[in-house]
Amino acid sequence: MAGIYIHIPFCKQACHYCDFHFSTSLKYKDEMIAALIAEIALQKDYLGQESISTIYFGGGTPSLLDIKEINQIIDQIGKFFHIESGAEVTLEANPDDLNTAKVSALKQTAVNRFSIGIQSFFDDDLIWMNRAHRANEAEASVKRAQDAGFENITVDLIFGYPLLTDAKWKHNMDTVFNLQIPHVSAYSMTVEPKTALAAFIRKKYYPPLNDQQSAEQFLQLADAMQQHGFEHYEISNYALPGHHSRHNTNYWRGVKYLGIGPSAHSFNGETRQWDLANNAVYMKEIGLGKVPAETEVLTETDRLNEYIMTSLRTMWGLDLEKLNVIAKGSSDDLLKEAEEPLEKGLIKLENNIITLTREGQLYADQVAADLFF
Repeated sequence: MAGIYIHIPFCKQACHYCDFHFSTSLKYKDEMIAALIAEIALQKDYLGQESISTIYFGGGTPSLLDIKEINQIIDQIGKFFHIESGAEVTLEANPDDLNTAKVSALKQTAVNRFSIGIQSFFDDDLIWMNRAHRANEAEASVKRAQDAGFENITVDLIFGYPLLTDAKWKHNMDTVFNLQIPHVSAYSMTVEPKTALAAFIRKKYYPPLNDQQSAEQFLQLADAMQQHGFEHYEISNYALPGHHSRHNTNYWRGVKYLGIGPSAHSFNGETRQWDLANNAVYMKEIGLGKVPAETEVLTETDRLNEYIMTSLRTMWGLDLEKLNVIAKGSSDDLLKEAEEPLEKGLIKLENNIITLTREGQLYADQVAADLFF
């Protein structure tokens, strides 16, 4: 099995914190959709004979697509790949796009899961982030989706920014629980170098972020989710049993995937590939029958380190036997490097599986880097 990711590089406006690849002009949307459809055909051999178990429309803002465009893309995938029965098909959506008519129309597509970018249920926070929606639209979008029969819903929340008091953070979490949303992706606000947020902090229009606040709100979230029966199955992801994101779980467990669209990444077990993050050049090259992508052949060391990085982020952890499959005897070398984080209580080792402790989750990237080959 494998997954396909479709990058839709358009947004209504730019969130202050976002450094993903997108354009706020929809002038060439039709041409971009045609290019995405053409790239699917050009990339038909990348995954070998793997069947497709997940399709994920990300971006950008995929909910800007109309129903015809979504169906065209899915139909094109079906022409060149075998889509498994019951495949998970996720559409990232902004709350303001999910009006009653749009939600109803989406029932006529293969989309069966929404990832709704709520971020906060407070208007002042959303304005600070430069989000396109408001708090009332956030709640209403979830209820509309549920009323239309969409039960597999995840929402995004952000924590660790100056406006978010602990009381507001608790309200955001309680709202999710009250809405009976079965999956939550929650991220600490980060300052990416080329974003408006970085400029505002540099010019002292906004105060700097507080690492201590972020750590405390991460722990508050983990406690609240556990109390409400959610599994903390990946550093930033929580789900009620049976509601894990199949697509993203496959990323963390090393399953193959194909990325379509400018800036999209692909992985087939042996190579990584990423499309150029330039809409105009992307469309031009696809029009010439070429995929504008760079490819990296993964060395044994690359594959070891990728497995360490991705597996440690999950509740399933790093399996030492799987490490030895990549490179015989590599587990012995890793265990030597693991002595210090074990002593510090950042990781634990049980039945040949290494997992992060609660404390270790706060330092996940550093712990993984210290174990790299």
